[in-house]
Amino acid sequence: MRVLITGGSRGIGKAVMKKYEEEGHITICPAREELDLLDKDSVLAFIQKYEKETFDCIINNAGINPLNLIEDISVDDLYDCIQVNLLSPALLVRSLVRGMKAQERGYIINIGSIWGVVSKEKRAAYSMSKNGIHGLTNTLAVELGQYNILVNTVCPGFTKTELTAQNVPPELEKELCLEVPLGRFAQPEEIANIIYWLGSENNTYLTGQKVVVDGGFTVR
Repeated sequence: MRVLITGGSRGIGKAVMKKYEEEGHITICPAREELDLLDKDSVLAFIQKYEKETFDCIINNAGINPLNLIEDISVDDLYDCIQVNLLSPALLVRSLVRGMKAQERGYIINIGSIWGVVSKEKRAAYSMSKNGIHGLTNTLAVELGQYNILVNTVCPGFTKTELTAQNVPPELEKELCLEVPLGRFAQPEEIANIIYWLGSENNTYLTGQKVVVDGGFTVR
């Protein structure tokens, strides 16, 4: 399979890339110089470059998460979050799904978040975008089912990535782990395994779902 993964340079995206490559698949993981999701022209240029090629799986993983109360978030942060997390993925799928339809087979996985399932303060922009991306998942699952294209959202919980290490000091991690029934953060590879299962020939019937991988955090 040929697999497009955005945000494949670190964290969950890097683990996903490694998993697909270990299983013998070809991955395309564009750097920001080739695909800047903040820049519509960059997205359109990337689409023009690849629109005649066929991807068997598209994984919309890249995202940003500006934290602020609704009255304090900047207009730029609000627009940027929606652009990166929702509009650019929609643009990519809009054009690149044509190859999947032609071969009547494919997978699209949109990466959501636990904050698209439950709520937390200062997450207005992020939660908007992640609920929106699952709305895209639902519609695409209905539209594309006749072409045997399966579309799902994966919603990771707390995961030990480089970004988490920067933003979550050890004491806060200990506190957060108390809220997770399994008592720990996920490893990126654990999330990648779920994404791989959904976006491979293992998955033959699961589509339109919000798959939460959070160690039980959202069911407490």
